[in-house]
Amino acid sequence: MEKVLSSEFIYKGKIVNLRIDDVEIQNGRRVKREVVEHSGGVGVLAFDRDGNVLMVRQFRHGIGRESLEIPAGKLEPGEDPALCGIRELEEETGYRAASVEPLGTLDPTPAYDSEVIHLFLAGELTYAGQNLDENEVLSVERVPLERAVGLCLNGGVTDAKTVIAILKYAAMNLDSHRVGTAES
Repeated sequence: MEKVLSSEFIYKGKIVNLRIDDVEIQNGRRVKREVVEHSGGVGVLAFDRDGNVLMVRQFRHGIGRESLEIPAGKLEPGEDPALCGIRELEEETGYRAASVEPLGTLDPTPAYDSEVIHLFLAGELTYAGQNLDENEVLSVERVPLERAVGLCLNGGVTDAKTVIAILKYAAMNLDSHRVGTAES
């Protein structure tokens, strides 16, 4: 365990904060640690009634190109991750989930980032209409599960939460007891 001796915020933003911690590590030495603070997020794996994965394609400024991903979003402070997942799925795809089943959590970059992403499998979907935030521009794509797995394995999908959710679902063979599919 490392002992934090002091912290200094370098930047406080809408999505992330950056701080520098002065810490004492296990061998007694003092070192600086750069930490990106993030409130966390969710990713939702959902299937239409034909068994296709509901995915969104959007430009991601950080990587400078479009990315094909499962619907996802940022947790607001104190927000329940399951409710956030239900909200984000509906906002981005137009589908409302009556239930979500946890698929686990992931720490995308634990060496310097506090973000935790909660993954869910959505069930009992009905179409309610897309409701994008004013700063979102994306398109919904329906991808057969086998193709989605292939895209994750061959580099066609590189978003970590998406790769993990799809491959975890496939590895767990959850298809045999899918939570629910969408109605048109």
